[in-house]
Amino acid sequence: MQIQRFYSFTILLLFLMVSCGETPKKKQNTAEETTAQKDSVQQDSAEKKKKEKEKFVLTEENAIDFFFDYQKGLTENKVKITTSYGSFTVELYDNVPYHKANFIYLTKKGYFNGTQFHRVVKNFIIQGGSSDDKETARKRREIGRYLLPPDTRKGYRHHRGTISMPSSEIDNPHMLASPYEFFIVVTDPGSYHLDGDFTPFGRVISGMDVVDEINHVEVGDGDWPHQNVYIEKAEIVN
Repeated sequence: MQIQRFYSFTILLLFLMVSCGETPKKKQNTAEETTAQKDSVQQDSAEKKKKEKEKFVLTEENAIDFFFDYQKGLTENKVKITTSYGSFTVELYDNVPYHKANFIYLTKKGYFNGTQFHRVVKNFIIQGGSSDDKETARKRREIGRYLLPPDTRKGYRHHRGTISMPSSEIDNPHMLASPYEFFIVVTDPGSYHLDGDFTPFGRVISGMDVVDEINHVEVGDGDWPHQNVYIEKAEIVN
């Protein structure tokens, strides 16, 4: 009887030892599964962030289609430009859709902030939207490289206060517009010899005195102001 009890106790002890030995293995498997799940979640999160960082870039191939869609629901048509000489506001023409959409888009992207009026021709125009600093070049790379077709048949002329878009400096027989720059006519009553070659897409509705003041700054070679005239901020207004 004692021997039987001894064997029973021994079997029970072995069973408990085996059971205790298996428990850590189960915990280890659970831990491994949890780690794998975490790794999978982290990988998915990293891929999601990577896709979010891949920004849309405008090109010659997609720009027109993009701005065609962009302008459909566009209700904003006024932009306030604050410079180191004060502020002025431009109103954009609704029936020059690509140029209007482009200017609104760049304003919302913050492109014009920190750029300059880099060309000033006395009693003729002030031209802005460019700069020789690295930040402006970086912004252009991120937004994209593209041109806009002229839109000169809407009846708008280059009256005083008209905002228009210059053609690109590259080989450009069709006078495609450089989307990052603009000029404002200061000539009274206007500079009508520009009609037909460049696209008027809006007009200054307030702050023309600031435009005139910029037009009278001292300039050097290439009509670049001796003292930089910055666009501190461009913003959509009602």
